[in-house]
Amino acid sequence: MLHLLAVCTGNICRSPAAQLLLADELDGSVEVTSAGTHAVVGSPVAEPVARRLDGLGLDHSAFTARALTPGLVEAADLVVTMTSAQRADVLDRAPGALRRTFLLTELVQLAEHADPALRHGTDDEARLRSLVASAGRVRAVLGTVRARDVEDPYGRDDAVHERVLDELRSSVSRLGRALRA
Repeated sequence: MLHLLAVCTGNICRSPAAQLLLADELDGSVEVTSAGTHAVVGSPVAEPVARRLDGLGLDHSAFTARALTPGLVEAADLVVTMTSAQRADVLDRAPGALRRTFLLTELVQLAEHADPALRHGTDDEARLRSLVASAGRVRAVLGTVRARDVEDPYGRDDAVHERVLDELRSSVSRLGRALRA
């Protein structure tokens, strides 16, 4: 089983939403968890995000925020961050994770541009492992990947929360389609 770790700042908005969306999109060969670089440890999903997840039928009732630790990063096969600053923070804590840590938006672009032969496999674990292993080659072909940070909606109005959740939903859906193309 592949362990995917989603990372944001507080672990109450973006990364729990990404965790639940990815777990819903990917098959049972991938375990998805999340953590925050400055987590609000023990907190549930923030109310504006929880409301939107409820609307999607995604159960967040068992979720509690947790802090990012080097051990969590080292145990993950794939780390997905929401921003480049979070990626840098992950790598400060666990430099050995360099080749398996990506911005979510970067991972989507790499998946969409990877050679379909590299995405072989009968399950999402195999496809993601192949994608991570081939990321350097895909980057060489693409050149600089212009991955965007996923905006932090915390403390912002409903329109921002809606926009961020839409972006996460779109990214996760695109990743799923690209893995299975």
